[in-house]
Amino acid sequence: MWNAEMETMPRPQLEKLQLERLQATVRRVYARVPFYRQQFDAAGVQPDDIRGLPDLARLPFTRKSDLREGYPYGLFAAPLDQVVRLHASSGTTGKPTVVGYTRRDIDLWAEVCARAFGCAKGQPGQVFHNAYGYGLFTGGLGMHYGAEKMGLVVVPVSGGNTDRQLLLIQDFKPTIIACTPSYALTLAEAMRARGMDPRGTSLRVGILGAEPWTDAMRAEIEDSLGIDAIDIYGLSEIIGPGVACESVATKSGAHINEDHFLPEIVNPATGEVLPWGEEGELVFTCITKEALPLIRYRTGDITRLDPTPATDGRTLARMGRIVGRSDDMLIIRGVNVYPSQVEAALVHLDHVTPHYQLVVRRERTLDELEVRVEASEDFFRHIGSEALNEDAGIDNAARRVREQIRHTLYGTLGIQTRVRLYAPNSLPRSEGGKLRRVLDERQRP
Repeated sequence: MWNAEMETMPRPQLEKLQLERLQATVRRVYARVPFYRQQFDAAGVQPDDIRGLPDLARLPFTRKSDLREGYPYGLFAAPLDQVVRLHASSGTTGKPTVVGYTRRDIDLWAEVCARAFGCAKGQPGQVFHNAYGYGLFTGGLGMHYGAEKMGLVVVPVSGGNTDRQLLLIQDFKPTIIACTPSYALTLAEAMRARGMDPRGTSLRVGILGAEPWTDAMRAEIEDSLGIDAIDIYGLSEIIGPGVACESVATKSGAHINEDHFLPEIVNPATGEVLPWGEEGELVFTCITKEALPLIRYRTGDITRLDPTPATDGRTLARMGRIVGRSDDMLIIRGVNVYPSQVEAALVHLDHVTPHYQLVVRRERTLDELEVRVEASEDFFRHIGSEALNEDAGIDNAARRVREQIRHTLYGTLGIQTRVRLYAPNSLPRSEGGKLRRVLDERQRP
């Protein structure tokens, strides 16, 4: 472990520390951030009303829209002469989400990312291949500082340029890689295409995150690359990567750094706080950050929390896999659909790969879901490209596979889907960033 004192702290002691830090943060944001002073006053709560951790539920939520409306610095609790870094979200419409860091915030970020490398059994002198993007996106730099703090040798390759990635993996012989799960599969696929053995590299552990993935996809990655794959979780608004990370020793959920980020699970519809173990929307309160200490920030991520100490001695609560998002969940004919459900179904089927894309259309008054799936290399060689034409109407192997996928997805999702098979390597691939799995082509009023 990187910080055994904090990572194994008994829960009564941890909760005492959390309350002290929460009370100090609430007092500070009330005094320094007009947005929070107005929100607290409207909710009829004052900083002195926070006498125990259950009182956190009395405070109002913060949403992404609040950050955009306060663009760029409206929610900052530190003056700009104390801010040393700005990051911003990318790929959103309208104004981006801006986050700031003081020097102590940067040190905090390095600390929690160093804990992630501890979860990956990192050791000083090991080479770390960082394939997360650098720049306004928070992925690359947070992992970079955490690795340096631990004493790893950082290769700041960033995302994209797969040929260069493979060259550096071959020549620099890294032990740990960080990237998105979909890009890990892209790298394995590219290695095979170039005659390399994906399981024969120096890589031993992958710290993978920035997009939802399943245990079935973990098995696919581990089998393809011959590595242990662990889940890291983070979001820019809270700190970036390092909010939570899974341990190689247990692979039983990502440990949340609760001494810095106080988690809750709430009912997405009502905001009611749910007990440990129940599934709902993940909410965080930053209790040590200086520049942007958000209060009860609604992440939109759907998961559950487990406070049971892990077998490796870590006592920090673990969060389950993200099963979807409250704000981008697909509703198809009244049925809630998460892309991760489709992925979990596909990885168990023969003759197809985990590469897929969902297309939502509105046919007259009904929504229709099309699932695009790549055929495996062997199956494609067997059937040929003509067999992928579903309009041919002939009873062939491709048609039978499509029917099997439809049947499996109906059992998983509870709705009928249209399935189209694609040739290998024809669907979009990740180039280091988040992969867009869903195309929503419905007409909006």
